[in-house]
This record gives sequence, C-alpha cells and structure tokens, in this order.
Amino acid sequence: MRVRQILVGPMKNFVYLLVDEESREAIVIDSGWETGPVTKAVSEEKARVKYVVATHGHFDHVGTIKEMAEVLGADVVVHEESELEANLRVRNGDRLTLGTNSVTVMHTPGHTKDSVCLYDGVEVFTGDTLFIGNCGRTDLPGGSAEQLFHSLKEILLKLPPETVIYPGHDYGEVPSRRMGEEAELNPTLRAGSLSDFLGEE
Repeated sequence: MRVRQILVGPMKNFVYLLVDEESREAIVIDSGWETGPVTKAVSEEKARVKYVVATHGHFDHVGTIKEMAEVLGADVVVHEESELEANLRVRNGDRLTLGTNSVTVMHTPGHTKDSVCLYDGVEVFTGDTLFIGNCGRTDLPGGSAEQLFHSLKEILLKLPPETVIYPGHDYGEVPSRRMGEEAELNPTLRAGSLSDFLGEE
C-alpha cells in the first residue's frame, strides 16, 4: 500500500494517508490541526477515504477529526475505550479493510488508555506510543508507564524487524525507521525490565 506522511501543526504532528493502490480505498490516520494538506493529498492520490482513525484522543491528534471525516465522507474510528464520538468503535485485533488488503488494530495502552497502533503487515503507525528514538509520555491522565512498557515490549517489539515505524510526531532524527534498527537504537525499547524503563537504579 502507498503511504503519504503529512506534517501538520505547531507540535510536528504526522497525519498519514494509507492508500490501497488497486482499489484506491484509503485510511487517514489522525487529524489534529488542519485538514487542507490531507484533503490535498487525498485528491492527488485519487483516493476514496473509508475511515479516519484516531490513534488516541489527545487534541493535537483529533482536533479536526469530525471535520475531516465529513469533508471526506468517511467514518470516524476510535478504540472502544475512547471518549470521542465515532461511527465505529474497535478493539484489539479488529481489521479495517481497504480493497483486498486490511489494517489490524493493535491496542497499545500506556500513553493513554485508548491508544492504538495500526499494522498493515509492512508498516506500523504508532501514534504517540512509539517515536523514533523515544516513546510517549505517561504522566497525563490515563497514562501508565507499566502499560506502556508492556505495549512496547510485548506488542510492538514482536513485529518483524523489517516493519517500518511511522510515528505520530516528527521528534526523531529521521521520520521513520525499521523496527529492527529502532530496537537497537531506542533506549526505551532496549530496556530489559520495568525498572530499567523507568530509569530506576
């Protein structure tokens, strides 16, 4: 599938357009600050967006999600624990179809209770669960360092090493990286225990 990585807003958010190249069906992942760059990409790709998916409920990721979905004629999709209004609520393991392809929902709590990553078998879109070189913060309401450690170690690190990570912010030295390389470079993924992850002696 084709990936468009779109930088928006003052917090260096990434919004993604994922297009099935045969059917032109598409998913928009997150929608924070502005709709224009995303709808422009949709037009350029001649795509038909079925879903606008929130990786979690923080304002910088969902501020324009309802507007985005209305403009594109798409359904808003959130995790079942989200407080956002939505057309479709999903849980871990659910699949969103694009033509003959599909994207799997992976519930990865820790940054928030409703955090999800989306995996298409080649790429994983990690929202604020995993950044290039770091991971999401856990000191906001609904955050849990213990849950995030489990999500990183037992869910994301179980993906194939060639999986390409597409994070929710442009906070790293590169905009994307393969999981195998990230596992070696990212200290939050190298942590062997929760105590290591928390920086405890």
